[in-house]
Amino acid sequence: MTATLPALGPDTVHVVVDMQRLFDEDTGWRVPTLASIVPPIAKLIEHRPDRALYPRFITPSTLEAANGAWQTYYRQWPQVIRHRLPPGIFDLIAPLARHAAPEQQIDKEGFSAFSAPSFAERLRDLGAATLVLSGVETDVCVLATALDAVDRGFRVVVAVDAVTSFSPAGHRATIDHVLPRFEHMLDLAVSADILAAWNK
Repeated sequence: MTATLPALGPDTVHVVVDMQRLFDEDTGWRVPTLASIVPPIAKLIEHRPDRALYPRFITPSTLEAANGAWQTYYRQWPQVIRHRLPPGIFDLIAPLARHAAPEQQIDKEGFSAFSAPSFAERLRDLGAATLVLSGVETDVCVLATALDAVDRGFRVVVAVDAVTSFSPAGHRATIDHVLPRFEHMLDLAVSADILAAWNK
């Protein structure tokens, strides 16, 4: 945890990663603890609703449509191939969907939000220099987005009480050991401290 979180200015954007029905329902990818992070995420969104983006993980329409090693990946998860899923499963979960305008939602086919070219474009449009990350999963899509953001020179703040994972061990290892390795470019903070620091 960052001892004292430096102020977050008007160039801050909250990135709400993969808070979708896909990870909240019985699809094979359900994250049992997802509901526990909804309240802190909602508070962060409500603080600056116009400064939020919502990357959404979209699976391929068929196995053959997956690129390269992703075909191997999806052979392990055939139940989440798009044509096998019910309509609306890629939608944001209901408590958050009402906050997200269509232009704030960005579909991606990879783990990182930056795997969608339009994500970086939206950040440029918003004049973003700092990203606050929340969502699922801590050790997969949140981590991939954080590292991509660091590589691109963004300041990153991970809201530790607003991220979770199917793997409690993976979540803890990422928060306790992996992300602290980037201490000069990345902060770890609870959502209350983020809210207190945002546009002091």
